[in-house]
Amino acid sequence: MKKEDNSPQKYNAITALHRVLELPKPLHPLISLIDNTAIKVEKDRLPAAFIFDFYKISFKEKMQGRIKYGQNYYDFEEGSLVFTAPGQVMAVADDTEYMGKTLLFHPEFIRNYPLGQQIKNYGFFSYTIHEALHLSEKEKEVIEGIFSNMNSELDTNIDDFSQDIMVSQIELLLNYSNRFYKRQFITRKAVNNDLLAKLDDCLNDHFNDQTAVMKGLPSVQELATKLHVSPGYLSDMLRSLTGQNTQQHIHNKIIEKAKEILSHSNLSVAEIAYQLGFERPQSFNKLFKQKTTLSPLEYRKSFN
Repeated sequence: MKKEDNSPQKYNAITALHRVLELPKPLHPLISLIDNTAIKVEKDRLPAAFIFDFYKISFKEKMQGRIKYGQNYYDFEEGSLVFTAPGQVMAVADDTEYMGKTLLFHPEFIRNYPLGQQIKNYGFFSYTIHEALHLSEKEKEVIEGIFSNMNSELDTNIDDFSQDIMVSQIELLLNYSNRFYKRQFITRKAVNNDLLAKLDDCLNDHFNDQTAVMKGLPSVQELATKLHVSPGYLSDMLRSLTGQNTQQHIHNKIIEKAKEILSHSNLSVAEIAYQLGFERPQSFNKLFKQKTTLSPLEYRKSFN
C-alpha cells in the first residue's frame, strides 16, 4: 500500500499561487499585491500545509474585538501585519478571514539591491502568527499609503524605474514596520516584563534542579519553546528591555550562577563547569574571563 504523502505543498512561483487561487495573472512575475477587499480569495483551495519560495506580508485591515496578551487587553484592533519568509511552513486556520491586502515578492526581485542582503536583518520575518504587528490608527494610515503607492506603480506600464521604485517601497514598508514593532514592545512592557520573569524562572530551574548536568547549557530555541514564543521575538523583546539578546542573557545568568558557586563552595573549576552544563572546563573559563576580565580562580581569590 502506498504511503500517504503529508508533506507541505511547495509553491516556487507567485504565478503558480495565483493559478491555484484562481486569481488574475500577476502584473509582474516576481511581485504581486492581492487586495481581497476587491477580489474574492478562495483560501480553501490551498492544501492543509504549504510553503512559499517567496516573501509574504499580509495587511489585515479589519479585526474584531480586542487582542489579549497575558492578563491585559490592547486596543490596536484597526489592523495588523504578519510577515513570512521563504521556506516557512504555513497553514490556513479557520479564523483567517480578514479584509486586507497581501504583498508577495520573490527573493530574485530584490537580489541585486542592498535590500537583498539587508532583509535578513528584519527579525520579524521569523515571528509566529500570534506575534503579529498590531497597528494604531495612525500607523494603519501610513501602511495603507505605502500599499496604495505600490498598487499605483504596479498598474503603471513597466519601465526602467519600475523595479527601483517598488524595491524602495518594500524597504520603506519594512523600516516603518521596524519602528512600529519597537512601539509595540513599549506598549506591551508589562507583559514583556512578565515574560522576562518567566525566562529567569526557566533559567533558575535549569541550573538548580540538575537539568544543566543532564542536558548541558540551555539553548535559545529550548527557552523560546518553553515560553511559547519564537526565538527571534524573544531576542528582540529582551533587547527592548535589557539591551541584550537571549544568548547574552543566558551567558549573564551563567556567570551569576558561577559567581555564586565560586564564592560559596570549594568545588573545583572543572566541577563547576560540568555542574553548569559545559562539556569542557576550558569553555567555561573562556566565557567567565570574557564577561568578568578574571578567570574563575582569580575571581575566587579576589572574593576571599
